[in-house]
Amino acid sequence: MTRTYLPGIIAMAAIVVASNILVQFLFGNWLTYGAFTYPLAFLVTDVMNRVYGTSAARRVVLVGFVVGLICSLIGTQIMGEFGPLVTLRIAIGSGVAFLVAQLIDVSVFASLRGRAWWQAPLVSTLVGSTIDTALFFSIAFSGALSFIHPATDVAWAAEAVPLLGGGPLAPLWVSLAVADWAVKLSIALIALIPFRMITARLAKPV
Repeated sequence: MTRTYLPGIIAMAAIVVASNILVQFLFGNWLTYGAFTYPLAFLVTDVMNRVYGTSAARRVVLVGFVVGLICSLIGTQIMGEFGPLVTLRIAIGSGVAFLVAQLIDVSVFASLRGRAWWQAPLVSTLVGSTIDTALFFSIAFSGALSFIHPATDVAWAAEAVPLLGGGPLAPLWVSLAVADWAVKLSIALIALIPFRMITARLAKPV
């Protein structure tokens, strides 16, 4: 790893660690505090992509994946009131969602690199965030995927409740996913400001 990428590597690792810690604490009925820090991983990836290119962005993504995997493995060994803090399904869902979504983000960003400055980070983050949410919540909580680890009890996530407390009946995990997705989309828009500021300061031909 070159020293040039070190700030991006440190930022990605810090975001992943912080998100794994903050996900343990609820914010209202549908979110955890980790929902507000995790989307910043897309900002780091996009900044690295814009300034240093796709190869650098993929390296930073790999670091984030490894750090996240370590956090998940540690979580599976820590027992909480209702069992391990991180179930095997959550660990698998987290790892798969992060790696797939981030790599797709990198590819979409690269394909839009030559357009208006805001299009590549916005579109790539929206696509990546949507895939991330769909993969994680489906793998971690969907009853249809219980074969991944039959011993993990996800019956609580399948409870039918009004969507976000006021919509049609849907499994609880769907409300969790929709709320998470909405936060990701909001942060994708807000993150355009720091993206523009950081890349304007660091940008160079790639």
